[in-house]
Amino acid sequence: MKDIYTKYSKMRLFWLVLLRVLIGWYFLYEGTAKLFTPNWSASAYLLDSKGLFAPLFTLLAENPTLLSVTNFINIYGLILVGLSLILGLFNKLGYWGAIVFLILFYLSHPPMLNVEYLLPAEGSYLWVDKNLVMLGAVMVLSYFPTSHLIGFDRIIFANRKKHN
Repeated sequence: MKDIYTKYSKMRLFWLVLLRVLIGWYFLYEGTAKLFTPNWSASAYLLDSKGLFAPLFTLLAENPTLLSVTNFINIYGLILVGLSLILGLFNKLGYWGAIVFLILFYLSHPPMLNVEYLLPAEGSYLWVDKNLVMLGAVMVLSYFPTSHLIGFDRIIFANRKKHN
């Protein structure tokens, strides 16, 4: 029986990998930009949260220990997710990390009517914003595992199959 991963046409594989890499770049750049910004903190972003989960995000911002952990996870988690998606390395974990981040970003700043945030939005949104669109794309990509064809997962999992 043919392996499921060999059923992609070259064009489908190209576009799926390109989408994976572009989303990976977005995460990697967001993480590295925060890493190299002196004194960067998620505090202002968290305090600007609106909606049902605003108290949780405010709690994270107001507690120095929780804020330190949040900053660390934000910076290095974004970098690791980005590298995972770009390199096709442990993509299942990369996709799960991306999904968690995007859900948290969406819940922190939900696009609602008559809600204004400190940072201006890139457009006018109602319920659907770039985080939700990217979340949908990541979830679709997670069902088309391209890293077993183009990525380091191909090498890792090929060696595992040989040893079994």
